[in-house]
Amino acid sequence: MPEHPTRRFDPDRRDRLVDVTLDVIAEHGLAGLTSRRIAAAADVPLGSVTYHFDGLADLVRAAFARHAGTMAEVFRAHFAGVSDRASMLEAATDFVLEGHRASPREWTVAYELYLAALRDPALREVTEAWMGSSRETLQRVLEPDLARALDGVMEGLTMHAILTTAPPSREQTRAVLARVLEVTP
Repeated sequence: MPEHPTRRFDPDRRDRLVDVTLDVIAEHGLAGLTSRRIAAAADVPLGSVTYHFDGLADLVRAAFARHAGTMAEVFRAHFAGVSDRASMLEAATDFVLEGHRASPREWTVAYELYLAALRDPALREVTEAWMGSSRETLQRVLEPDLARALDGVMEGLTMHAILTTAPPSREQTRAVLARVLEVTP
């Protein structure tokens, strides 16, 4: 019988810790996030958190960066077929109206990131990269200032659609975005 228990071969442990951290944030909020909760949810020893990351803040940053990257890919894919302002208007309207269909987990994590980034400059780098990616996607068709404006208006409209019991109609949403894009609705 060996003197030490055999270690479990687990090459994906680091990635699993990142994914599980997002689940724990979605369930308990950043305020309820602990290394113990993460380790328990990932079914790994507590020491794995500090073995793979330079503390909880490092793990949180990795988790939020993964979430932002995933959401940026969704955004890029949604706008891939846009070729002019008219098609941008339709895609932007769809994105805002479909945004509230994202999972509650995705929105919870996103808003936890936004709130945390207000207090933590390291997380602001994550949000800035995410916003930069969105603007870059929109700039395939729009000039930089207009891409920034559209991105901000879309973000606000999406937040309003998610947080209300009566989301705006397609016509209302489209009219606002048409004004930003200077396109006849």
